[in-house]
Amino acid sequence: MHDDITDVPGIRVGHAHDPQALTGCTVILCDSGAVAGMDLRGTATGTRQTDSLGVLHAVERIHAVFLTGGSAFGLDAAAGVMGYLEERGIGLSTPFARIPIVPTAVIFDLSLGDPRVRPTPEMARQACLAATHGPVQQGSVGAGMGASVGKYHGIGRAMKGGLGSAALKGAGDVVVGALAVVNAFGDVLDPGTGEPLAGLRDAPRGKRLRRTSSELHRGIPRQIVTLENTTLVVVATNVSLSKPQATKVAQMAQVGLARTISPAHSPADGDVIFCLSVGEVAGDLHHVGALAEEATSLAIVRGVKSADGFGIIPAWKDIAPAPSAR
Repeated sequence: MHDDITDVPGIRVGHAHDPQALTGCTVILCDSGAVAGMDLRGTATGTRQTDSLGVLHAVERIHAVFLTGGSAFGLDAAAGVMGYLEERGIGLSTPFARIPIVPTAVIFDLSLGDPRVRPTPEMARQACLAATHGPVQQGSVGAGMGASVGKYHGIGRAMKGGLGSAALKGAGDVVVGALAVVNAFGDVLDPGTGEPLAGLRDAPRGKRLRRTSSELHRGIPRQIVTLENTTLVVVATNVSLSKPQATKVAQMAQVGLARTISPAHSPADGDVIFCLSVGEVAGDLHHVGALAEEATSLAIVRGVKSADGFGIIPAWKDIAPAPSAR
């Protein structure tokens, strides 16, 4: 067990990124396909092929989830995942071709690195080729390469976000894992103490944290209007779920996001959670949802604690000893 989403049998994860341009992508491959659901709470979301997750949609199984930087430009990179799967005969069977179903979501990472460079289909293909059942590399990797958090006053007072993953063993043979790309408008909190871990800083060169929620409570106007934020989460389980049940688990997992990010689901965020069911284990829906909530919180915390700011903006490890400002 790796204590990440690849603990769920049949799930592989791969990253590819450009460390100079600070952008990248991450693919979650489902070896035998997955029954999937989605819960979208954001108002600044960029997606592709997510219609297939609707409970009334004719498609019953998907074959991968693709998470990428590059904002709307990055959506085109999903073609690289589809090509990789098609070459291997993976996809929805039709009389004429197999069509891989690859729901895709993006983050806005153009404010760090080179905004002219975005993930491409070739980068997505490299992520597929790198995908393994082994431990998931976390932090400033893949789709988390250019992620940031705490952007109430713009990127100059923000901190580095990242990609994190976690897994929990439940009753019997139940396993639930989560992978999160943390690129939030708000702050990331320790879900146990409520104390901020990463987010809005008190000044451009400051290392003290100022709670975004406190700024909002006081009605302090934002200096920069931004739609540069989205936290993307993929939850996976070996429990057999229907599409409506997978959708419910995704909804329950949103509680884990809201416990760990404040504010969550803001008008400036594009938060979305996918849920993948890839097994045949019997399990109670309440149990799976509760595990998904906790795994989501853990993955978000690990994403910021593993991140590297590359000397551009501080990461958690750069300011961890500093006390938070009230």
